[in-house]
Formats: sequence, structure tokens, C-alpha cells
Amino acid sequence: MPDELLRHYTARRGLSVCYKGKTLLSLIDPIAHGERVVKAVPLEEGTLYFCPSPIYGYGLAWMLSHLRPDSAILCVELDQKLLALSINALGDLLETYPALGLVSSGDPARVCAWVRNTWGSRRFRRLKILRLSGGWQLCPDLYANLAEALHRDIALDWGNAMTLMKLGRRYIRNALRNLALIPKAPSLRECTLGAAPALVLGAGPSLDEVLEGLARFWGAALAKPVRPFTITAVDTCLPSLQDRHIKPDLVVVLESQQKNLQDFIGLGSWDIPLAMDLSALPATGEVLGAYPRLFATPWTPLRLFTRLAAAGLFPETFPPLGSVGLTAVALVQRLSTGPIITAGLDFAFTLDRFHARSAPSHREELQRQTRFRSLLNGEAAFRPGTYIVRSKSGLFQRSNPVMQTYRDLFEQEFAGEARIHDIIGMGLPLGLQSLSLKAALAVLGSGSPGRNEAARFPEPGRTNPARTAAVEAFIRRERDALGMLQDLLTGTISGSPQTLETLLDEGDYLWAHFPDCAGAGGRRPSGTDRSFLNRVRIEIDPMLQLFDLTLRELHG
Repeated sequence: MPDELLRHYTARRGLSVCYKGKTLLSLIDPIAHGERVVKAVPLEEGTLYFCPSPIYGYGLAWMLSHLRPDSAILCVELDQKLLALSINALGDLLETYPALGLVSSGDPARVCAWVRNTWGSRRFRRLKILRLSGGWQLCPDLYANLAEALHRDIALDWGNAMTLMKLGRRYIRNALRNLALIPKAPSLRECTLGAAPALVLGAGPSLDEVLEGLARFWGAALAKPVRPFTITAVDTCLPSLQDRHIKPDLVVVLESQQKNLQDFIGLGSWDIPLAMDLSALPATGEVLGAYPRLFATPWTPLRLFTRLAAAGLFPETFPPLGSVGLTAVALVQRLSTGPIITAGLDFAFTLDRFHARSAPSHREELQRQTRFRSLLNGEAAFRPGTYIVRSKSGLFQRSNPVMQTYRDLFEQEFAGEARIHDIIGMGLPLGLQSLSLKAALAVLGSGSPGRNEAARFPEPGRTNPARTAAVEAFIRRERDALGMLQDLLTGTISGSPQTLETLLDEGDYLWAHFPDCAGAGGRRPSGTDRSFLNRVRIEIDPMLQLFDLTLRELHG
């Protein structure tokens, strides 16, 4: 028992304490040793100190008393006997200092979620490892995985903050415009891909080999009514599919800007069910001439979303993964009960291609090719930050930190799902069991001919009057609250400071993208901050106009 060994240690000073063949404490004065360790660690702002197996936590009391206000210490103990020692030793510190946490989970997702729920999003800027004992040697790989996961989560959280600063205003405006689609757009909750094998396609360079294999193996049987599997595609690979006369069962759209509209050029005659994010560009559905099946990937916590959900107007929700490829896999995972094969999700590129042949970017490169300009895109392939990586097949490709982050997020989200596989070839390893192209085609062919007809996507019908009334009532309530906030800020009416604070909180969609708010994890300045109030005031007029436009489109 570790407690008996430690008591034996304290009785005979200088004797090493061993447990499961590992030395836990070995110095004559472990308390002084612990304090020397923590005093040697720089106490920086915005730092999460990760302490694996703290045991008695010697030195933590001193460190907590000198810790920066926006830093914290996370202790993790995976051995249950050592955990009991830590709970007894750190009990008073845990009650006294909110900046100290102790968890016993080895699940990276749960530990990262615990950190966010306890200390808030974007509180930390860096991670530092603090080893106070040799207990970490009992599970070195698990502790290393936790540290790496926390590091990635902090980096991803700040990456999300940068995206929110840049695109947050566009996200919310698109979302409010798309509310007008709700009365006619079928809910994604009513859709299913059935039990047929499902193929999820991204637009990476490896897509070409897969599509060629499909054409060789299936030929005319690729036609939608008879093939025994479903195809879900991201928007960017639609031109590649059209060139090969392969019509997908579902297209997933996430893009909030105009640049992806070129993916739909020439597809007006294709009757394809469209799954569109609530914050996607409203014109996307207009280009295809179809009402999309809406879903939501809440890009930041907003009270507006809570009110939409309470009104029964918030679409089916998926985690905000940032990448349309990851989102497509998440949708298929929920809509399908059969095996899932992914292809074209590379998170890497070659010297001459970022996407599959016929994708808009590839066509643009072909059009720009001259006697003096090669297809080899050296400017992009060798820009600072890119690096060489080894693909699933062992060949070398190029990638960058953004793509690597999405790959890591894919592994974190889907690696534990046994029914999802990818295909050996180009692209980074995804943490899935990889199949040869032949084996993947065999899995796709395991369904019965025509079985993909089990995929059900209800067609948009007539406008639902009750839904129209609900959306209109919601928009008018939001508009009235916004008008009251405008009147308070302009001095047209007077109100208590508490009323102003409440309206600012309820109108979080006005300021969530402000750099000082996005960087603070959604926390805003006080209602007495004149600079903040002036910036909020500027946001109100365009938002009121947007509400009016949405009401007109609702009845258009």
C-alpha cells in the first residue's frame, strides 16, 4: 500500500519510497524538494500548469499563493491508491484556491472539457508541465497524451477565437437571414441515410484515385437509384463528381463567404438534398434553387441560441469542428447506421494540387498555366509554415499547422468509432483503421442494390403557417429588445444600470466577435465602459436593418 510505504519512509528518513517498481519520493526532505521544484518554475500569465501524479503536492501551497490570477494548476492522478493520498493531502487547498483542480480521468476529451467548464474558455495561453513526484512514471503514455491534448485544446481554442474575431459578425448575420428558411426547410432530424454503407467525400487530391476506382468497379451501377451505398460530399468536390456523372445523395455546406459559390456553377439542374449550416451563406440555397436542410454548429455560446432553442426554432446541432469535411463525417455518423468510408479527407497537398481534379482551385490553376507558369505551385507549397509529412501510404506530401490541427481534431472526434474507416493512399493518417481501395469498395458493395433508397430526405412543402408565425414572433421580440438597447445607449429613454446590463447580456451576438470579448472567452466589459458601449451602438443599426430584411424574406 502506498500510504504504508510513505509512513515507512517518514520513519526512516532517506529511504526511497517505491510503488509498483517506480520511485515516488527519494530525497531526505521531500517538502523542501517540492518547494525547490515549484520555485524554479516561471510563474507566467495565462498558464495552465499540468501536474501529473502530485501525491502530497509538496510546494503547491507556496505556488498557489504566488500564482498569477489568470493561471491555474491541474493535478491528475490515474492511480486510485495514490489518488486517495492526494485527496487527503490537498483537500484544504482545493477548498481554498479555485485555481487548483484535481481529476482522475485519463480520457483527454473529458479532461479538456473539465478544464473549460471549470475555468472557462480561452483563459490559458500556454501549458507547462509540473512534476512533483515520480508517480507520473506509472502511466507515462497516458499522462503524455493528456498533456498533448490540453496543449492542442488551448491552441484550438485560440484559433477559434481568431476565427470568431474575423468572421463572427458574418456568422450571426447569415444565421439571422437563414431564419427565413425555417418554415419551408425540412429539419435534418427528419432525414436519414438508412443502414446502407456510406461514403463520405472530401475534396483532397486522394479523391481522384477513389473516384477512378469507383468508376472501374461499378461502372453504370454508380447511378443513384441502383448503387448499394450512399454518397455524402462536401461542396468543393461537387465539380469533380459532376465530371464523372456521380450524383451524391447529400451535399454538406459550411462556408459563410462567397468564395464557395463557384462550387455550384453548372449544378442548377441537379436535384441534390443540401445540408446547410445555419451560419452558411444564404445565397447557397438560391444558387441550387432548393431549400436546404438546416443544421447548426454553434461557433460560440450565445444566449440567442438558447432563446432559439426555447422557441423550438434551433436546427439539429453538431459540434463546431471548423472543417466541412469533419462536419460531413459527423452528419453521416448521426444519419447513418451502416459502415462509413471516408475519402479525400487528406489534410495535406502535393506540389501541384490542393484539391482533386476539376475542383475550382484546380481548374483555376489549369487556366493560369502558361509557357512561363508551371502547375507546380511553389509559392504555396514552400511558404513559411509548410512542412513535409508522410502519408498513410508512406509517400511524402506537404501540410501546414492549420491542416494538422484539423487532422488532430478529426482523430480526437472519430478515432474511437469502429464503423468509420479511411482508405490507404495519400493524406495524413486519421487514427482510423485504413482499408485498401479494393477492401473499401467491397465494404461499399456489401449493401443490396437499390438499398440506398432507404436514404430519406423529405422535400420542402408549403410554408408552415405555424412555423412562420413562430419565426416572425421571435424576430420581432429580438428587434424590440434591440431597439430598447439602442434607445438606452442614445439617451432616448432612461433606464437602470441593471436593465442596461441585462440587455447587453441578451444581445451577446452584437459583441461576441469583439477582440477583447472573443479573447476573454465570451466575457464582456462592464456596462460602464464607454468604449465598449460605443462599439455596441455601431452594431445595432445594421442588425435592425437585417431583422427587417429577414421579415420581408419570411413573407416573400
